[in-house]
Amino acid sequence: MPTIDDPADRRRCPCTSGDAFGSCCGPVIATGAAPSALRLMRSRFTAFAMGDASHLLRTWHPSTRPDRLELDHDVRWLRLDILDVQAGGPFDSEGIVEFEAIYREDGGRGSLQERSRFVREERVWLYVDGVIRTG
Repeated sequence: MPTIDDPADRRRCPCTSGDAFGSCCGPVIATGAAPSALRLMRSRFTAFAMGDASHLLRTWHPSTRPDRLELDHDVRWLRLDILDVQAGGPFDSEGIVEFEAIYREDGGRGSLQERSRFVREERVWLYVDGVIRTG
């Protein structure tokens, strides 16, 4: 897995922001600290793409966090499209990020659309839960 201190920093970030990993999701994954709900959402997508369950668990609110998380390594996460953002900034205590994540599995493509809820506690953004949208 790339870290913020290796040459992978210069590769494009898996969250498809267009920025380099080392200046996008890399620092958030390294520290768990995101300046906004949107940046945390992007880092969580990147963690799924990189297979980093520890970042996902660390940034999950304790009230809804599972005891452990097993990622499906047969799923390849390809792209993240942000559909809507409500609040979730540095002066907010709550935020919503709606996204569509495109993936490949068993030779076919699929997508997952979710409206995710985040809270900011003690200056740290955490993922609370999400509603998966179908159809």
